[in-house]
Amino acid sequence: MQRTAKHIILVLIVAVVFISCNDGKSLQTYFVDNQEASNFISQDIPISMVEIDDSKFTDEQKEAYKSVKRLNFLGYKVDGTEAETFKAELEKVKTILSNKKYNALMEFSDKGNKIIVKYIGTDDEADEVVIFGSAKELGFGIVRVLGNDMNPDKMVTLVTAMQKANVDENQIQDIMNFFK
Repeated sequence: MQRTAKHIILVLIVAVVFISCNDGKSLQTYFVDNQEASNFISQDIPISMVEIDDSKFTDEQKEAYKSVKRLNFLGYKVDGTEAETFKAELEKVKTILSNKKYNALMEFSDKGNKIIVKYIGTDDEADEVVIFGSAKELGFGIVRVLGNDMNPDKMVTLVTAMQKANVDENQIQDIMNFFK
């Protein structure tokens, strides 16, 4: 009986340690919590299903592209009647991305649209790259880029190349229609 009590106490201590190590809400839990909520759209996109003309990519860009395995997308569409809800959801995402585990990679604005690219990992290898874009009129979108041996510097060049690449819009038509 005493041995069983020791095991139960040990399991409880381990459980408390794991629970206390949680440093707040993660982007992954935000995705899970909102994937079926109204005003949200969620899609998992294996990179093998995205056809991109990489013929004009440099070797470095091709290497970065091949390191990506899948994309997780979560979008929030602004509804004119729910401006406060939009602001609250936007603030939740900004709070998550302000966590020190997210390293800044690049940030830019274009015609009122803001794009932030961050990553989790080291300067040599990113475990996850996050692209967050927002526009007051449309809403916001978050893309979690997941893969193997992703190099943050090479991912910056890939993001730049993707802006100029020919992407078949039929592959992302559901996302495009959501924001219309």
